[in-house]
Amino acid sequence: MPYETVREADPAVADALEGERARQNDTLAMIASENHVSEAVMEAQSSELTNNYAEGYPGERYYGGCAYADEVEQLAIDRARELWGAEHVNVQPHSGSQANQAVYFAALDPGDRILSLDLTHGGHLSHGHPANFAGQIYEVEQYEVDTETGYIDYEGLHEIAEAFDPDIIVSGYSAYPREVEWDRIQGTAEAVDAYHLADIAHVTGLVAAGVHRSPVGIADFVTGSTHKTIRSGRGGIIMCDEEHADDVDSAVFPGTQGGPAMHNIAGKAVGFGEALESAFEDYAEQTVANAAALAARLQDNGLSPVSGGTDTHLVLVDLRDSHPDTTGKEVEAALEDAGIVLNANTVPGETRSAFNPSGIRAGTPALTTRGFDETACQEVADLVARVVDAPADEGVIADVSDRVDDLTDEFTLYD
Repeated sequence: MPYETVREADPAVADALEGERARQNDTLAMIASENHVSEAVMEAQSSELTNNYAEGYPGERYYGGCAYADEVEQLAIDRARELWGAEHVNVQPHSGSQANQAVYFAALDPGDRILSLDLTHGGHLSHGHPANFAGQIYEVEQYEVDTETGYIDYEGLHEIAEAFDPDIIVSGYSAYPREVEWDRIQGTAEAVDAYHLADIAHVTGLVAAGVHRSPVGIADFVTGSTHKTIRSGRGGIIMCDEEHADDVDSAVFPGTQGGPAMHNIAGKAVGFGEALESAFEDYAEQTVANAAALAARLQDNGLSPVSGGTDTHLVLVDLRDSHPDTTGKEVEAALEDAGIVLNANTVPGETRSAFNPSGIRAGTPALTTRGFDETACQEVADLVARVVDAPADEGVIADVSDRVDDLTDEFTLYD
């Protein structure tokens, strides 16, 4: 082997990696789809399994030398079954989007109909946006949230389903702060003879811990990401009943993917094992409590959380009422300068573009991993509000940045 370390092999990449570790240590990660995994998960993901080519499934590989790959993947599957109570689990999808793609391939034909939530109302690209494969291969109609309440319009969804006659209805969202009533959507799916795909990418960990209703056993298919609130190895997951198992497995491999990323599956196995410990339920409960405290304090500061608050790990803020001339991108950039990292986001009834929207989205999974409680999250809300009020004020940015430094020193992350 010519090199033993990244530093020896490629100083430029080593510099970037060290910079990224320092960035994560020294800033507050509030992007709702991000978290901080344990050192154990990172070790698993950088293991020798990155060298292994394991096309197929445990016990049925296309290559030799897969005994330990089989062991690791089976551990991930068994732990996932225990966490979510699913009959069948596929842990090979490289991402949540590819998990959705595999379900479409398993259940639909090109040109079939998808009914999903509009992207600007909190949906996801892979649910049928025209820029995504799903919107190009399938016919898509979309439902919305009630712009007055910020909640899913379940009656409107039912009416659209009856008129559109979809082949599959997609629930589960990327910017919806309220608990989802999976059974109501399942009822609509059954009424129009459609499949129901519940994409729990954002709430995977909350569902596993029992602090959000579970669609497992209700929806025909459940997909998710494994690196957000569940805090395990990066990738996706599919859960379903045994009747759909063969179709799902064939759709993942060889339908949409080649060899699985076994090092990532090792990270999933380790993270799922951590989530089976009793402390994870405490973590999930604290994540939701922190988000509620964040939303309430932002509202106390004159900002407008969509739907008036949150039931989950995320808060979506509509800036148009309180700061009509300020865009989400302006706030995102100013907050990053101050050491707080979140993202600009569209809001229901969006009047600007998706590239420069009217809202911001903030999450508490990563803060909670660092040890933040409600009081600390209330202070973070105060800091966010100060920057929203004066995104161009360098003095405010400097003051907030100093306080962020104090908080990151108090709530340490990686050594």
